[in-house]
Amino acid sequence: MIKVRELQKSYGDFLAVKKISFSAGEATVFGLLGPNGAGKSTAINCISGLLKPTAGTIEVGGFNVVTQAVKAKTSLGIVPQELAIYEDLSATDNLNYWGAAYGLSGTKLKDRVTYVLDRIGLTDRAKDQPKNYSGGMKRRLNFGCGLVHEPGILLLDEPTVGVDPQSRERLFELVEEEKAKGTCVLYTTHYMEEAEKLCDELAIMDHGEIIAAGTLQELRAEVGEKDIIQLSGTFDVRKVEREVARLNADALVLDTETVMISVRDGAGSLQSFLNAIVATGAVIRDTRLSEPNLESLFLKLTGKELRA
Repeated sequence: MIKVRELQKSYGDFLAVKKISFSAGEATVFGLLGPNGAGKSTAINCISGLLKPTAGTIEVGGFNVVTQAVKAKTSLGIVPQELAIYEDLSATDNLNYWGAAYGLSGTKLKDRVTYVLDRIGLTDRAKDQPKNYSGGMKRRLNFGCGLVHEPGILLLDEPTVGVDPQSRERLFELVEEEKAKGTCVLYTTHYMEEAEKLCDELAIMDHGEIIAAGTLQELRAEVGEKDIIQLSGTFDVRKVEREVARLNADALVLDTETVMISVRDGAGSLQSFLNAIVATGAVIRDTRLSEPNLESLFLKLTGKELRA
């Protein structure tokens, strides 16, 4: 339902998105995962038609978003990172406005507004203005405005930023409900746990490029069965490098303040590594051990942790 081919977006000499390609089908949550500044929002804004691509093609529901914009946008629901609600209108009026903008009217519009208010948990605050809402309530209303016209394709750009845990869980439930209905959901996030919880397929972005893509299982397989040992402190790089090689581990990051090692059976071998590295004269201030996950893959591909 979404096909992106060689998408590129530049601003003068700055290339925000660099020839990325992916596709997402119905009843699927496809995630764009990456740090802030990776190009996720730029990509989703091109898909929604808000930005015109510099190069490449995008099809939404079988229609080209540039040459067949009206037809492409008809099937889209958009939940932007910045709140797209009117603070001085009630929740009901916000939903009525966005529903009417997509051609709903009469009983159909009324029924959809009633349904969405219930699903986002705002029925009891339907007549209140969002300026009197909590941040989480505003996010839920923002989500509802993207759902009111029953889109077949839903674009969610960092929908849980700044929300409370209860609202976050409710938004997760809404995403799962849309998927169960057959909706194609494109979900951008910089939270690893969200991607692992919600997404069937993923593309990991960094600096405008897709650096890995596939199902969650496929991406985890790229990491292998190795755990990550992360140490912070003061290190002699050459001495530590020799010890890492001697112990048959892979160094992901190795500098004077940080050591990140990929190793099998991290829990069983942790003490041996600590002893070996301390023997080089290192001063270790903090130790972390993590199992293979998307964070491990990001570390392996970029040599650094996912930045917020």
